[in-house]
This record gives sequence, structure tokens and C-alpha cells, in this order.
Amino acid sequence: MDFLVLFLLYLALVLLGFVMICLASKTHYLQGLISRGAQIFSYIIPECLQRAMLRVLHYLFHTRNYTFVILHLILQGMVYTEYTWEIFGLCQQLEFSLYYLFLPYLLLIVNLVFFTLSCVTDPGTITKANELLFLQVYEFDEVMFPKNVRCPTCDLRKPARSKHCSVCNRCVHRFDHHCVWVNNCVGAWNTRYFLSYLLTLTASAATMAVVSTVFLVRLVVMSDVYLQTYVDDLGHLQVVDTVFLVQYLFLTFPRIVFLVGFVVVLSFLLGGYLCFSLYLAAINQTTNEWHKGSRAWCQRCPHTARPPAAEPQAYRNIHSHGLWSNLREIFLPATARYERKKK
Repeated sequence: MDFLVLFLLYLALVLLGFVMICLASKTHYLQGLISRGAQIFSYIIPECLQRAMLRVLHYLFHTRNYTFVILHLILQGMVYTEYTWEIFGLCQQLEFSLYYLFLPYLLLIVNLVFFTLSCVTDPGTITKANELLFLQVYEFDEVMFPKNVRCPTCDLRKPARSKHCSVCNRCVHRFDHHCVWVNNCVGAWNTRYFLSYLLTLTASAATMAVVSTVFLVRLVVMSDVYLQTYVDDLGHLQVVDTVFLVQYLFLTFPRIVFLVGFVVVLSFLLGGYLCFSLYLAAINQTTNEWHKGSRAWCQRCPHTARPPAAEPQAYRNIHSHGLWSNLREIFLPATARYERKKK
């Protein structure tokens, strides 16, 4: 059981690491946990080291940098190197279909195209030149997006569904979120590329997980290991079970088993996030709007004067106009076409 426990611990650490990296900078609950944990460690860690850690965290999550872009490419390169070095050749010997084996590479090429577009495309930066254009795109709901609000940093009137990104230091039209993995905001003009990048990344991880798992299953079937017996620690004869097979594969192909665990966990994480993003796209809601919640009260809008006794109004999504209209708005943004014509 030692190897199985080690493998399950590895999967748990991978899952926890991805969740913390993806959500720690966005979730108030996790921010609170991190804050309380920092208070505890402040009594143990020297002050100079604390300042250094805060500077590193500020650089990673609150300034534009290419750290996570490089990390993304390194991880992707390591996974595909291991796939090519270990699995591809062995699968050829087992006469796997070449179309089946080359599918992850095709998805990698498409994914890198959309990854690059997500990184370099202007998400919809609001400037003096296009301020009036953006003000006419969406209706103000007077709850989450009141009229006549100016951005104190950019000194621009804030169109509905826009937000000032403190990381990029700019106001972004139809702001969704700032993604450290692409080192860019996700907004009106690059949401389509980001969704396509997320879809192809999920598909590539899932395809590689399937190919690797089928390879291991075929090895087990061909070797007839599952039909054998073994002697346990007490000297009793036991029939080979799933736990024994996992340990056997772990000892025989440790790197492949670790790769399978990594891409399986990654597939579930990316698949969950992809489903969530597609759901928001289908109802024409951004991550920023979802984060503020359907219980966004009018009191949260400091620029809107309301009587103290007024009933709080719940936020209602007024921008959804049906599935196909919502998707067309994301994949064919009218303001982007208008800007290209002007240039």
C-alpha cells in the first residue's frame, strides 16, 4: 500500500496546488485563510523574510509578468516530452492507430495558437478615443453598473460591464477577469480566444489521459497479470486486485503513472472550469459579475444616492438575449469590428 498511498498523496497535492494558484487571488474566503495563516507565521518567520515573501507574491499576482506564461509552457513541454519519450514509441510497438497517437500534437498546435492570441490580443482597453463608443454598447442596470461613474485612475466614464484592472492599470470593456496564465485581461475582444484556448487545453489533457490509460490497460491485459496470484505480508495467497495492479504499474512504469495522474487531475480541473466558463457565456455573464453575485445590493454602489430606508435591489442579469445571441456577442464582438474599420 505504500506506493498507492504515495500516488494518491501526489494526486491530492497536484489538485490542491492548482486550486490554490487558480483561486487564491480571486476568492475572498481563501484570501481570509491566507491572511490568518500569515498572522500565525508572522510570529515564527523573521520580518525580513516576510517582506521578501510579500514582494514575491505582489510581483506574481499583482503585476504584469511572464512568470506563469513561462511556467505554463514549461509544464506543457514536460508533459509532451514525457508523452513522446515514453508512451508514443511503446504505443507504436503495440500497433496503436497513428491518428490516435498524433491527436494530442494536433491539439497542442491549435492550443498554442489560441494561447498566443489570448496573450497578445487587446481585451478591449477603454481610451478617450473609444469611450463614447463603449458607453453605447450595454445598458446600465443601476445596481451593479450605475450611470455617470468615472474611473478615478483612468479619469474616464465607466461603460456598463467594464472594470479597472489594477494589474494592467487600465479599464477593460466587458471585463471578465485577469488571467495570470496568459498575462492579460480577458475582456470583450479576447474572450473568444480564451475560451478556445481553454477548450483545446482541456481536450489535449483529456486525450493524453485516455491514450496513456488505454496503453496501461493494454499492457495489463497482454501480460495476464490480473490472472495471477501473490503472497501477502501474512503469507496468504491472494488474487491480484486493483490495488496490486496499481502498485505493479507504478513500479514498472513510474513516470507514465505519474503522468497519467497529472493529466487526469488536470482534465477534471480544466473541464470543470471550462463548463463554468461556457455556462457564463451561455447566459451572457462575466466572471466579474458572477463574483459580485446575484445578491449585489444597491448599497454596494457608493456613487448612487439612495434613501437609507430604501429596499435593497437584487442584481438581475439584463444582458442575456438568448443562447445564440449571447454566443455571437462573444465570438463576433461588434465593437472589435468597428475598431478595425477605423484603423
